[in-house]
Amino acid sequence: METLREQLQVRKERAILVGANLRVRGASSADRTTNHRNLAELTALAESAGAIVVDRFHQQISRINPATYIGKGKAERLRGRVKRFESDVVIFDNDLSPGQIRELEKIIEIKVVDRSELILDIFASRAKTRQARLQVELAQLQYTYPRLTRMWGHLDTLAGAAGATPAGAVGGIGTRGTGEKQLEIDRRLVSKRISELKRTLADIDKRKLREIAGRGGLYKICLVGYTNAGKSTLMNALTDADVLVQDRLFATLDTRTRKWNVDTGAEVLLSDTVGFVNHLPHQLVASFKATLEEAVNADLLLHVVDAANDDAFEQIESVDKVLKEIGCGKKDLIVLLNKTDDLRKKSIIESVQTVYPEALCISAKMGRNLDTIAAAVMQKYQGGQVTVQVTVNAANGKLQNYLRANAKIIKEEYKENNVKIKAKLGKNQLIQLKKLKPKSIDIIED
Repeated sequence: METLREQLQVRKERAILVGANLRVRGASSADRTTNHRNLAELTALAESAGAIVVDRFHQQISRINPATYIGKGKAERLRGRVKRFESDVVIFDNDLSPGQIRELEKIIEIKVVDRSELILDIFASRAKTRQARLQVELAQLQYTYPRLTRMWGHLDTLAGAAGATPAGAVGGIGTRGTGEKQLEIDRRLVSKRISELKRTLADIDKRKLREIAGRGGLYKICLVGYTNAGKSTLMNALTDADVLVQDRLFATLDTRTRKWNVDTGAEVLLSDTVGFVNHLPHQLVASFKATLEEAVNADLLLHVVDAANDDAFEQIESVDKVLKEIGCGKKDLIVLLNKTDDLRKKSIIESVQTVYPEALCISAKMGRNLDTIAAAVMQKYQGGQVTVQVTVNAANGKLQNYLRANAKIIKEEYKENNVKIKAKLGKNQLIQLKKLKPKSIDIIED
């Protein structure tokens, strides 16, 4: 017999959202407000997945019920609301165990999806490139594997016994006997596919690292931030990337890298990354390693914040958490408070500015204060200026071109087969300058 999960297909489903929070003694009204805001984000996630939200069911619970998470009584109440609103799916703003999902589905008689599964579904619908599709498939299988036991009824069917049933036919000649559970077959197939995907993505990782290493001495900058904070809009404003811009969560999953002429003689590489979200499933963080490699290998991170969002502080905290998780916690970073042109959210923007006084206030959509970003990036790029005198072989055109592109030339002197160049450049460029093999470098003014 098919379960509810197998019968239902992806479509415009009527969804009831459930947020269950542990009751804390002395919880403030601010804590309760945050809990309701979490459901607001879940609403955006559900709508991004194509659902129509018909009701929201917020519950305070004293403890997590091991069988149903919210307790049988609350689950019965939820069933009543399901019938009342004729909903097709219940989406929890919590991560549920396979057993909890199974028991809830028995009680409320429709499909139950938890937060991680919802986010994985959105990523699956957004994945366009081969790399993104493989990454999402890996994350979904890693999420599914430990849940095989309790979520699908057909997995208890015996395979091999006499070969008289479709399940029996799975084994084929030579495997008919006492049989093997379909569950074990599925686990083996899933495990094999996970291994294949990991090998393929490992090759992609290697190619990605070679690609990044092959970018020479170019300074690498990466945009990071909460999903829908305006990273793609800023990318388009600063470069000719033509990245898809939509007012929805996870509009783009693929990294886009473009050259950005920050200032005369200062060309850098600017990369966009997948947006983060609160409680981003660990499977996604792991499988999107190649995509996040841009942030890991960047010289500078630009953290784009939606300063007009009611949950700006929580979103900043979520991004910081993911950055630490991927090893970028101590990387050089500039905070950009985006959407500061939204006068309706003036009080929120002012409170964020108070907490982050060194952050730059911008509007990527309106092109406001983009010059301040360039100035701040130049300071990081240069690491402080230094004046040098470089003696270079006249045939070393690569080094001369590097100085003309990345430094301010003060004086050039040609003598026999050598060129003496006095120039002002950033301290960070000295490393690359030395790699280009000049005859000598003298720092004459610091």
